[in-house]
Amino acid sequence: MSPSKVPAEEIEVAGRTVRVSSPDKVYFPDRGITKLDVVRYFLSVGDGILGALRDRPTTLERWPRGWFEGARLSTRMDNKGDAFFQKRVPQGAPDYVESTTITFPSGRTADEVTPTELAVIAWAANLGTLTFHPWPVTRADVEAPDQLRIDLDPQPGTTFDDAARVAPHVREVLAEHGLTGYPKTSGGRGIHVFVPIEPRWTFTQCRRATIALGRELERRLPGQVTTKWWKEERGETIFVDYNQMARDRTIASAYSVRPNRRATVSAPLRWEEVPDVHPDDFDVTTMPARFAEVGDLFAPLVARAPDAPGGGSLDGLLDLAARDERDHDLGDLPYPPEYPKMPGEPKRVQPSKDRDRPH
Repeated sequence: MSPSKVPAEEIEVAGRTVRVSSPDKVYFPDRGITKLDVVRYFLSVGDGILGALRDRPTTLERWPRGWFEGARLSTRMDNKGDAFFQKRVPQGAPDYVESTTITFPSGRTADEVTPTELAVIAWAANLGTLTFHPWPVTRADVEAPDQLRIDLDPQPGTTFDDAARVAPHVREVLAEHGLTGYPKTSGGRGIHVFVPIEPRWTFTQCRRATIALGRELERRLPGQVTTKWWKEERGETIFVDYNQMARDRTIASAYSVRPNRRATVSAPLRWEEVPDVHPDDFDVTTMPARFAEVGDLFAPLVARAPDAPGGGSLDGLLDLAARDERDHDLGDLPYPPEYPKMPGEPKRVQPSKDRDRPH
């Protein structure tokens, strides 16, 4: 005889009742963490996760069976994975789940979930959402990013510690150009640095500014940092993934849960902590106590009205980009493969397959 099914549990979230079905479903077998544990985790960091998502079009990374050894995320080329990205509001969503229309590089549009209250996050977690991917814009103006997002991505042969050694140099370059960065673990091997900016630049300008920052890091840390798009050219370096600032490219939010054995989370950090922490320090079981102790270290990045003060200017980094092009003939870099050909973009061909490239 099969065991009886555990009934759904109803939880109160800021005046809303959110139904959690199959609350005992194991989402992380190695840790014994259940779906209800994940929902409760998000509520325990409620001010932080809502601050990271409020009024932002958000893609849901859904793992309805939880994470398990061998689980795969569906991709454009293979849609038979165990998890998937939800870019449109699911059918049957409660009426308090609001949405914003965004436009993809292809020109197609979608109505994406736009969290406005904590109950939306609990509802999404019940659907198996572990990682939230907010756009760097608000619903007030989906064409004007209010965050610059720097992704320090360790390549094979490098580790989180290598990214941690690069991160202070990111802070230094930003400060030299009048910007303030806020670091967090990615929840995996990398480090993210988020920068509040005035929402008056385009995605193209934000991407260009990120390229300029990456190239400055290459000059200061030769052999340690790269902006090379093609993996075969990167070597054992930290890749500054400038295309994370292209339209429709998103980065896991602060406080998101990552699909891995330990159920790590993307944890905001103080700069002085960066050299000493490890991604495994922050997971679903340990983050609630840390949040209670330090609060929301990403509070300066909470969405604000387009005309409100607080964000920094990209003028300095865009001037640096202009000097790179004028003095060093360093123009644009390749976009991701699914993007239409962009003005000024170089040939989008893997170097080893480029027949016209001199050898």
